[in-house]
Amino acid sequence: MKEIMDKDGMRRSLVRIAHEIVEKNKGVENLVLVGIKTRGEMLARRMAAMISQFEDCEIPCCAMDIRYWRDDIETSGKEPIPPLGIDVKDKVIVLVDDVLYKGRTVRAAMDGIMDYGRAREIHLAVLIDRGHRELPIRADYVGKNVPTSEEEDIQVKVQELDGRDGVYLCG
Repeated sequence: MKEIMDKDGMRRSLVRIAHEIVEKNKGVENLVLVGIKTRGEMLARRMAAMISQFEDCEIPCCAMDIRYWRDDIETSGKEPIPPLGIDVKDKVIVLVDDVLYKGRTVRAAMDGIMDYGRAREIHLAVLIDRGHRELPIRADYVGKNVPTSEEEDIQVKVQELDGRDGVYLCG
């Protein structure tokens, strides 16, 4: 396992992404951060706190479980889709995830957002983009591009779940 981003590197990347989100959207009006469970949720909450601090306002932030919209997991009829807890109609939604790989998780998240309402825009922020897309999806905000082989894996560790922050290349 090789460390490719330490705690400070993660923090700097999230601060930069948070600033880029505010700059691209010319402020924070109608902005909502939606973290893709599980590590995307932690990153979204951190960025929402950062934006709230430097814009001096609260940024709505919630977590989304995308398994209901996955095309590789059978969920139909098993459980009702849980409420998102935030109105997405006419909002600028920033989906936040830890690693962008094939693009299927993001596709599922976009399907889910559309089921909750018609967002004005949907953007994507990721800590790591490792390539190998199967769908035409790209991130609007990227912490770091890390070219990988199919045999390699990227592991993102977050303090809230793993007891430490870091990004690691495995395999």
